[in-house]
Amino acid sequence: MEQCPICYHELEVRECAPCDDCGWDPKEINHLKQGIHTYSIYEVYQGLRLTLCNFCDVDFGSYRPEYFGFTDRKRIGFQHFELVKELENPQVVKDKFCPQCSRRLTFLTFLNEVRSLNSKRKA
Repeated sequence: MEQCPICYHELEVRECAPCDDCGWDPKEINHLKQGIHTYSIYEVYQGLRLTLCNFCDVDFGSYRPEYFGFTDRKRIGFQHFELVKELENPQVVKDKFCPQCSRRLTFLTFLNEVRSLNSKRKA
């Protein structure tokens, strides 16, 4: 049994669209199949990468700074991202998902690493 790195709830496996932020949502799988969104891999923060759809990448700055462990009102936004590459043939994949956090493991791992980097910064 694998646990969520944030809340330690048991993870489940589900089909996901490529977006690490919203890809767990069945609506996003429909968007993938309909070709509504494009997907890109970005270096988001201090070498940490996420795959995001073209909605979540521009919306990413709406996360509250505290969510990522920032104490100085810093926000991670699209303007700070470095494009690594665009996904040319995005597919539905299986990933682990936390029903408690409503997040994919890929996003939860990113979140945990950002929070860890920020806690070291404060020490």
